[in-house]
Amino acid sequence: MKRKRLGNLGENLALKYLKNKGYKFIERNFRSKFGEIDLIFQDKETLVFVEVKTRFSQSYGDPEEAVTPAKIRFLIKTVQYFKLKNPKLPDSLRIDVIAIDLDRKKEKLLHLRHIKNITL
Repeated sequence: MKRKRLGNLGENLALKYLKNKGYKFIERNFRSKFGEIDLIFQDKETLVFVEVKTRFSQSYGDPEEAVTPAKIRFLIKTVQYFKLKNPKLPDSLRIDVIAIDLDRKKEKLLHLRHIKNITL
């Protein structure tokens, strides 16, 4: 499976999961010169920026391990840029990771981990 398709599959699963948790969907794949944010939601009075990592195997480690300190720095810059462009949205901001493990043969969800506020 190509990376783009795997990423879309993971993002779709994360989108469904967060909507079922009551989060209000705002935007998908927001891009800036600093990087991209996979999903943006509002959880009560907090804007939640979600990085989705999806894997078929553990050979490169857990999906969340791909969110490195360098990646977090780019996410923070992109979050700040998004907020500048959308000043009417809540000022409280949070960055979460959704880590997804899939069964390669069936393309079915094995595990989904929601890690909140990774910048603390």
